[in-house]
Amino acid sequence: MQKIKHIIWDWNGTLLNDTWLFVEVMNSVLSKRNMPLITKEIYRDVFTFPVKDYYIKLGYDLEKESFETAGLEFIDAYHKRQFDADLFDDALPFLDGCLEKGITHSIVSAQNQVTLGALVNHYNITHKFNHICGLHNHYADGKTHVGHKVMDKLPFEKDEILFVGDTTHDAEVAHAIGVSCLLVSRGHNSTNRLLETGCKVVQSLHLGNLF
Repeated sequence: MQKIKHIIWDWNGTLLNDTWLFVEVMNSVLSKRNMPLITKEIYRDVFTFPVKDYYIKLGYDLEKESFETAGLEFIDAYHKRQFDADLFDDALPFLDGCLEKGITHSIVSAQNQVTLGALVNHYNITHKFNHICGLHNHYADGKTHVGHKVMDKLPFEKDEILFVGDTTHDAEVAHAIGVSCLLVSRGHNSTNRLLETGCKVVQSLHLGNLF
């Protein structure tokens, strides 16, 4: 990976340590329906894209209740707590260490663009990214098209770009846009699921992962 000049980042679970928050918020929604609650381990085994499939795995009957209705209830509850999570301890040192070496950054996220922008700004790191791109809805159906959008803006060759994420979908996006992928196994998918992608999987962020 010595050629890397730019990193495309996933946000949730990769730079932002928020898996626990997604579990707590979902459990608050599930409890109102008297549905089985989930643990962090269960969540990491079943969370997937499109998120609609994740809701089905949780036991939602989307013939009786629309995904849009169920999804918006989660989003409303999440928004009340969206600033509760912190960046991973190694996120800033890694971002800054890369910038010192001339490696620039962008974000490609399945989070809503407005929410994503507010979060990145909240942690005072907006200036560290060339592009910050999310979705224009709340339903997290996938972000491959966002990846292509960012790629079109970058003045680098594909072998000079690395995608860093925490889910199997991040591996799918990286493959779709033709760049290498590094997965961090502390976020929204379990280590075993990440290993099945064939991508390099690490436990934390440090510059040794790049050089």
